[in-house]
Amino acid sequence: MNPVQERVRVVLLVRELGIGGTERQTAVTALALDRRIFEAHVVAFRALGFRAAELREAGIPVFEIPARSLRGFSALRSALLLGRYIRRNRIQIVHTFDTPMNLFGPLVARCFRTPVVLSSQRAYRSLMRPSTRRLLRLTDHLVDGVVVNCLAVGRHMADDEHNPASRNLLCYNGTDTKVFCPGESPRPAVLEGATLTVGVVCGLRPEKDLETLVRAFDALRRTHPGARLAIVGSGTSGDGLQRLARELDLGGACHFEPATSDVTTWLRALDIFVLPSRSEALSNALMEAMACGCCPVASDVGGNPELVSPMETGLLFEAGNVADLAAKLELLAGDTALRHSLATRAGARIAKDFSIEAAGRRMGEIYLSLLGLTLPERQNPGQPRQ
Repeated sequence: MNPVQERVRVVLLVRELGIGGTERQTAVTALALDRRIFEAHVVAFRALGFRAAELREAGIPVFEIPARSLRGFSALRSALLLGRYIRRNRIQIVHTFDTPMNLFGPLVARCFRTPVVLSSQRAYRSLMRPSTRRLLRLTDHLVDGVVVNCLAVGRHMADDEHNPASRNLLCYNGTDTKVFCPGESPRPAVLEGATLTVGVVCGLRPEKDLETLVRAFDALRRTHPGARLAIVGSGTSGDGLQRLARELDLGGACHFEPATSDVTTWLRALDIFVLPSRSEALSNALMEAMACGCCPVASDVGGNPELVSPMETGLLFEAGNVADLAAKLELLAGDTALRHSLATRAGARIAKDFSIEAAGRRMGEIYLSLLGLTLPERQNPGQPRQ
């Protein structure tokens, strides 16, 4: 491999730049890449929203290719705009971050002879429509690798999508540990007076299986009547969860808060953060909770065990098993020292291995290796490959 002689020009493609975990990780990657080595660009179908503003304020070029559909004239026009952008800026790496761009970007990049083309897989494809899944399998053959955000998704890509293991490239999500960190925040009024706070901050979608959390909390409050449950987020499951809470007569012991930008205040108010998903890749919500000092309890699916090591950085329970989750909550409710110890080690784990800086270093390694480049010795941070 040859050492880097000039900055590597890379463009990151994402559908839009507003609220969302993928949008956040796209921006995080662009901001975390070492600017001595990389010149990052971001291209989106809709280059609006606070992520776009954040990138532009940091001096990262943001370009819009306003496709309204992946078919017809709109898609063709956007493909030409993207191709000209790649050619004009002498882009060496095109990296797509979400499903629409995974379907669109690789073909355009290949038509315009981009040296390295990457896509991303950040969730299980079993959640997608069969037609989308079939199209993604075709684009898998157009890229030099698929970046996955946890080992579990890498196994899914190899075993279920038949993408060779060597082409599934691991880069864990990065968490902003300057924002998501323990701190003193006034507890929301609805949680004042609680002897124990349990909760979750996430999208209220069926795969999150929050019904299991509500039922397990109902069992917990019989022995800990001062406990409170907070479910923070919005989504299609919200109405059903509120009906369940009424059926269980949880009353003021269970509070529902719509999605909010003030995530850290709610996380810092929680003693125990529960992620009961039946399907999960690498959860930004779980990482942020751990970074903020919550004691994590998560279902034993997907990437959760890569974050939560039982009795070291939290507890795991069998997905969908109300009794198992209730038992884990009971254990933590009755052992304050254990709860604090797990929370402390969970925060240290995120700060060490899942920071923005760690994600930037790893993604940089992937980019350089596919171009056959290495850092000059004086710049090499000496980070081992994962």
